[in-house]
Amino acid sequence: MIGISQLYAGTATSADPIRYGRNSSRLPAHLLRFSQDRKPVVVWNCGRRCNLRCIHCYADSRNERYTHELTTVEAEAMIEDLAQFGVPVLLFSGGEPLMRRDMLRLAAFAAESGIRPVISTNGTLITRDKAEEIRAAGVAYVGVSIDGVRETNDHFRGLPGAFDLALRGIRNCVAAGQKVGLRLTLTRHNVRDLPQIFELIEREEIDRACFYHLVYSGRGRGISDEDLTHEETRAAVDYICEQAVGFRRRGIEKDILTVDNHADGVYVYLKLLKEEPERAQEVLQLLRWNGGNRSGIGIGNIDNTGEVHADQFWWSHSFGNVRQRPFSEIWSDLSEPLMAGLRDRKPLLTGRCGRCRYLGICNGNFRVRALAVHGNVWAPDPACYLTDEEICLDGASADGAADQALRAG
Repeated sequence: MIGISQLYAGTATSADPIRYGRNSSRLPAHLLRFSQDRKPVVVWNCGRRCNLRCIHCYADSRNERYTHELTTVEAEAMIEDLAQFGVPVLLFSGGEPLMRRDMLRLAAFAAESGIRPVISTNGTLITRDKAEEIRAAGVAYVGVSIDGVRETNDHFRGLPGAFDLALRGIRNCVAAGQKVGLRLTLTRHNVRDLPQIFELIEREEIDRACFYHLVYSGRGRGISDEDLTHEETRAAVDYICEQAVGFRRRGIEKDILTVDNHADGVYVYLKLLKEEPERAQEVLQLLRWNGGNRSGIGIGNIDNTGEVHADQFWWSHSFGNVRQRPFSEIWSDLSEPLMAGLRDRKPLLTGRCGRCRYLGICNGNFRVRALAVHGNVWAPDPACYLTDEEICLDGASADGAADQALRAG
């Protein structure tokens, strides 16, 4: 997760996390990624059923009943363990999480246990009453997925009218005083809608917007050819950066982020080296603290049946099930080869990722995307759009000490 508003638009400096001692228990939510003692943020697919059928759904969800999902009692035991382990955030996802009847009860239980509950939803079920219930449950943030404007979104979501229902959900959250954000997965099909999306963010008083890069998982594997080219990705990130700066210049507080491609962090740093070199070093320090991709380290996933994964896109590999062992025990067990590899991946990475000057601030990017394309978890991430010259594979860098420092983080 790359905070474009924080890094490129300059709303955060390296002094901000230091002010809190970089201790996760004291850091505000927007600085958690810079803590030095962080336990993983956990995404829990609390139910797999969904009222939509999105063409890029990593969970391959349908509107049908799924069996063997965690019960209320099992979920409460899981949440208690997460709280004792020090997990700062529990993201309720799906399917559509609001289709689970006890979801808000469990969100309230998480909040009472000291975990910040957040929701990732398609927004279509958020009525006025539901928005009030979400706020009353102590939910810190609601992320509503919108993948384009009206017809574009409805095509992605597989339901005519889905855009208007999601927009209604956002408006109901705003009216209830519930912090809400927009989540969009970038593809060739919807990138042209970015100007209208930013207009919507401002007009609808949306606090936060996360722009996701496509991950080839679940039904997303079937549309990998819809992913942006490297040139299109650069243009999209440039546009997102420009809009974040525009908000700041006009005194409009928005948190704009990109997600699932840590090449963005390097790209922002390189942009600033040309535009504001004095700020580039501040950004470099924040990126070092961020640590790049954190799958299996700073983010974990528990699916609807209790299986534990490195992240929510990696359902093909389970580290164990919370019904048999607590998440805290599973997550700490480095006898599992993939878990151990993800924790110390730099020596295992091959190709461009293994030789990249900026390995220390990217950490090899998204391993599950490399697995999907190359069949090798340690192969280069095909979505890295940085050139060989930019990552110093062409012999352009003469500063060996600087290269070593950047690679180490």
